[in-house]
Amino acid sequence: MDNDGTLKGLNVRNGLVMARRRLLQHAGWTIAAATLPSRVFAAGQISPVMAKLSAYMGEAGTRDLPDEVVEKAKHHILDTFAAMISGSDLPPARAALQFARDYAMDKTATIVASNMTTSPLEAALINGMLAHSDETDDSNEYSQSHPGCAVVPAALAAGEKFGIDGTRFLRAVTLGYDIGPRVTLSFGAVDYRNNSHKSTHAIAGVFGAAAAAGCAASLNAEQMRWLLDYTAQQSSGIGAWTRDVEHIEKSFVFAGMPARSGVTAALLVHSGFNGIDDIFSGADNYFLAYAPNANQAELIAQLGERYEIARTNIKKWTVGSPIQAPLDAIDNILKKRPVAADEVKTVVVRVAHTEARIVNNREMPDICLQHMVAVMLLDKTASFQAAHDKPRMNDPDVLRMRAKVQLVPSDEMEKLEPERHAIVEITLNDGTVLSDHVAHVRGTADNPMPRDEVVQKCRDLIEPVLGKAAFASLADKILGIEKVKDVREFRSVLQKT
Repeated sequence: MDNDGTLKGLNVRNGLVMARRRLLQHAGWTIAAATLPSRVFAAGQISPVMAKLSAYMGEAGTRDLPDEVVEKAKHHILDTFAAMISGSDLPPARAALQFARDYAMDKTATIVASNMTTSPLEAALINGMLAHSDETDDSNEYSQSHPGCAVVPAALAAGEKFGIDGTRFLRAVTLGYDIGPRVTLSFGAVDYRNNSHKSTHAIAGVFGAAAAAGCAASLNAEQMRWLLDYTAQQSSGIGAWTRDVEHIEKSFVFAGMPARSGVTAALLVHSGFNGIDDIFSGADNYFLAYAPNANQAELIAQLGERYEIARTNIKKWTVGSPIQAPLDAIDNILKKRPVAADEVKTVVVRVAHTEARIVNNREMPDICLQHMVAVMLLDKTASFQAAHDKPRMNDPDVLRMRAKVQLVPSDEMEKLEPERHAIVEITLNDGTVLSDHVAHVRGTADNPMPRDEVVQKCRDLIEPVLGKAAFASLADKILGIEKVKDVREFRSVLQKT
């Protein structure tokens, strides 16, 4: 080799060594240096984290799950289908379905709540947007993500392409929840969301969707490493979604885009693409680009022991997550002491600063705290219809009640993030003060909804769109998913006749 080539080689090696040193110096990198090889990870060489993660992913399709995780996964699959179906006539869904009409020649994959089929990529995008057309879908507060709306559409699209059975579908979904949220957990999700200007929801979504689709495609551990590579290249989404006033861009960022991109990564690798063996270490790796202070140990923390699907919330109320606790508090108050609307003098709602910013006087009813509190006090409940009745935001009775609602960002609640606490104080005209502090939102791991309550929520969302018979058949298939021989069987109960 000539001198110029030698110098270039030295520069490359020195650059890789410096990159490794920077990783080890970051406070967030908690894997002991002694556990890392003494050399830089080169092509074909992988870190211990990647080795463990990819092996876990590659074995997921054939690995038994604990009974309680299987039950929880069924709840989330049914709940996400309910979100798709109930959201099918909302603006994001209408936009997605219009887009679908240009891609309806491929008959491979189902478009939910329609009579159309399309390719797996478009189906993942469209069904994802349906699943997050509103605030009905599940959420994982620890990772600051909505896993189901990206993971379930991706697993369904890939599952239909490969004709997988119900058990593998459930395992693919569970793997998606395990992998996607762990990525943003490794970032330090809440601080990262607040300070990076990137969307944790899109990032967790794309890795979760890719893992689910990769499991449906039966990728092995090596292929899963390449899958993570192509997923990292597609990782995107910025915090500007908070400025969206129609929920269309938000549904694309949270669900449609990551679902499509995750399926893309899986299909590329299944078709024969190879890639970088460890995108999480070495020069210009994913974490250097996105989160240099990340704790990569979180990627493999308690894999096979702590299932993120079991820590993911199913919403009782079809509104934004920061409004769940306040509505729970009002529901608790009303159960103890019925209150007529004209008795209310003032309502004070205390939530964390970061939660208050998301739901303070928003233009959309389902993410406007003041509006939904007013509706709850008037209706004594918060129905799906009420949460999506935008004209009602100008109703004189609602406006009068809304004027009594004060949202107070709380330093105390902020310290408890990512747990979502709320304190509601209702002062009546006679001076009586009624209050409730919700520390464990209904539908969370600490206050879960049992099967009957989840089924009732989904029944209320699905029957108005598809009818009683279709809901009964869909619920039976999901709750008895082990009997499903081919997920293509879902099409008959997910679509309009």
